Amino acid sequence: MSTNIRPDIALASQLFDSLREKTFDGVGVTREAYGRGEEIAHALVRAEAGKLGLEIEVDYAGNMYMTLPGSDRTLPKIILGSHLDSVPQGGNYDGAAGVICGMAVVAGMKQASFTPKRDVTVMAIRAEEGGAWFNGFPGSRGALGSFPPENLAILRPDTGLSLEHHMRELGFDPEALRSGRKLLGPENVHAYLELHIEQGPVLDAEEIPVGLVTALPGNRRIRKGKVIGEWNHSGATPRAYRHDAALALAEFAHRLDLFWGELEGEGVPSVITFCTIATSDQAGFGKVPGEIDFSLDVRAPEPATLDRIYAEIFRLVAEIEASRGVKFELSSGQESKPTPMDAGIRAALASSAEALGIGYKVMPSGGGHDAAAFAQAGIPSMMVFVRNQNGSHTPLEEMRIEDFAEASTVIADWAMKASS
Repeated sequence: MSTNIRPDIALASQLFDSLREKTFDGVGVTREAYGRGEEIAHALVRAEAGKLGLEIEVDYAGNMYMTLPGSDRTLPKIILGSHLDSVPQGGNYDGAAGVICGMAVVAGMKQASFTPKRDVTVMAIRAEEGGAWFNGFPGSRGALGSFPPENLAILRPDTGLSLEHHMRELGFDPEALRSGRKLLGPENVHAYLELHIEQGPVLDAEEIPVGLVTALPGNRRIRKGKVIGEWNHSGATPRAYRHDAALALAEFAHRLDLFWGELEGEGVPSVITFCTIATSDQAGFGKVPGEIDFSLDVRAPEPATLDRIYAEIFRLVAEIEASRGVKFELSSGQESKPTPMDAGIRAALASSAEALGIGYKVMPSGGGHDAAAFAQAGIPSMMVFVRNQNGSHTPLEEMRIEDFAEASTVIADWAMKASS
């Protein structure tokens, strides 16, 4: 293995510090998609790309491409990238670490006077944080020609204005997304690789710096679930005569959690989350709850696991309806398929990590990422996790720069070989 190319970690540290300083909101960082914070982040990274002498382009969706040219520019490129938006009052590393890793890697290539055979492009992607701003991955899916055009009408929660409005305001072209214009595909992208902080506690708990991702999870979500029972007097209604919606949901949640524990015991990865639980406006002290709303988020890297969990959900619902005299409504479902990451790239990264003496864990992702859009478009894609403390989507994110350096070093070695 060549030891000539090392990512520029000093540059990475400087960029992380500048991003935090310029987008700090008093609690965490806020980088609104197609808004002020994301614009600040793009301008900051663009300025550094200019100093490095990279070619800079911005597409119709606002994604930025910062390219170290290869010796044969007819070859499909390698893309190292992620997003620069954040959730409101979020952490400094979610998304940004992938872009900054790419910058550190190409800076290391330039410092080593290494000319890749194929272009190596750092991609700063727009608007990944769908739960906070806009659904549908308008940045990555916009460039890949797979963005659902109806999502242009989605309103940004903080402004009440549409994605189309915000894109036009910044000079981008929502019509290109509406028409399915395509900029990237297997014909011109050799591989897409995204470094991201791990958004859970596994690597930190197991004291491993790097995760090599097997798959991004599929999910089946019940956004507007409801249990309908019967309102009644809490003092005058004996247990046998009650149809308590709250207790029915509590039993459902408890028994589903026990089933999740059984899956864990079998080594079957999945997550099951009751994201919201709320009694209706009729609820009050002195009443037996007659109605309760909930939302349920089920994720797993294997479709068979999702099938198994939902079979258990329907079994439990039928039993509880019969025993408690209530009715479950499992409406407003939403589904996405699991997305495997590229096994060949994962094996090459593992080889690099072993040669470098850097510890790694092969693991599934718990969250969705832009890498799913690239993989679903037929582009060989892979994610690398870096150990991160205190979770994600929180100002308490505390990725250690030495762990970032190890993950970036593995990626630099892979990128050098893949672009030679």
